Amino acid sequence: MKIAIAGAGNVGSYIAADLRAAGHDILLIEQEFDLGTRTQEEHPEVEVFIGDACEVNVLRDAGVGSADVMVAATGDDEDNLVVSLLAKQEFAVPRVVARVNHPQNQWLFNETWGVDVSVSTPHLLTALVEEAVSVGSLVRLLNFAEGEAGLVEVTLAEASPAVGVSIAALDLPRDASIVAVVRDRHVVVPRGDTVLQRNDEVLALITPSSEDRVKELLVGG
Repeated sequence: MKIAIAGAGNVGSYIAADLRAAGHDILLIEQEFDLGTRTQEEHPEVEVFIGDACEVNVLRDAGVGSADVMVAATGDDEDNLVVSLLAKQEFAVPRVVARVNHPQNQWLFNETWGVDVSVSTPHLLTALVEEAVSVGSLVRLLNFAEGEAGLVEVTLAEASPAVGVSIAALDLPRDASIVAVVRDRHVVVPRGDTVLQRNDEVLALITPSSEDRVKELLVGG
């Protein structure tokens, strides 16, 4: 898979090296010559293109048109929005992931700006802290498709109506699905006959219309 990344700062360069180690072809675009050159020296396996990713001709010359994923990872939210919009509208990149630097700008990072998935570190940390300390509460971890789908987690309390019930017998809404169960630090691939237990960490994909019902089934009234 070819992945283009805008921004060779700490975040962008780390993502580039990590994804390259996973076997992907990486294109890293950086407008500062010294930073781009240093990054190329430190990560020779990563292709580095010097230029402003907010300019259409730079993205074209860099080869973004052949990318499967575009990652806008600069330290400036305005730049990340522009990169996302150009990648989606001008080059029809199938998947655009954008970094949100300032939490108050989260609402801007949606499909209108070409963003498929936005990542806000403060919001993610909040969700992870809630997930770590909450038992019997539905915790939203990630949003997709402009909030029309989300990944939620709940650690089943003893009083949960789902304890001792198989996934098939839960009768989940059609637009909700349990995607993983973490039990005793091991991931259990959920099947219809998987019986949920107390302290299971259940991860589910939901929509806004199914959230209340999923909460009722896993948490209770």
